[in-house]
Amino acid sequence: MNLANRLTIFRIILIPVIVLVALFPTSQFGITVGHIKVDTISISYRNIVVLVLFATAAFTDFLDGYLARSRNMITTFGKFLDPIADKLLVNTMFIIFAAQGVVPIVAVLIMIWRDTIVDAVRMLISQKGLVLAAGYLGKVKTVAQMLAIILVLLNNVPFEFYNIPVMSIMVWFATLMSVLSGASYVIQSRSYFMETM
Repeated sequence: MNLANRLTIFRIILIPVIVLVALFPTSQFGITVGHIKVDTISISYRNIVVLVLFATAAFTDFLDGYLARSRNMITTFGKFLDPIADKLLVNTMFIIFAAQGVVPIVAVLIMIWRDTIVDAVRMLISQKGLVLAAGYLGKVKTVAQMLAIILVLLNNVPFEFYNIPVMSIMVWFATLMSVLSGASYVIQSRSYFMETM
């Protein structure tokens, strides 16, 4: 197994660690989680640890892609597993936020629905030996999701100081990009799956 694929597997392994840290019932074990005070805004140490873990996982996403392209490490296994790792990471974070009441459940549902539809389309056209490459809108969607996750973990710092709801805006922007990129994938491949209707 090459280094790029090992990084992808490492990213998947980090996901349950993030869930454990984010949802561990500290109060039941008498553990008090402290906070960092930034002016009038508090950021829990738990969020900081989750942010470090998420940033590490997100960096491996960039790194494994770079290594695969620059060192000719692209494999069928990597092409299969890398997008799954990305979606598991991002969707897990948003599900946690929705469970905590930090982001609207509707936004999270839309993003998960989009991923399910796109995966179904990819699977369908792969039966014809075709690969649906990630488009520009899909890349914008991924960046927007990652920025939204970082802002949620930082309680909208530094924009919270100026009462600008960038966190909420970014969550809904990521949702919009999910819809638009999903529609783009379906439109691109409609000729392949419409013929079976």
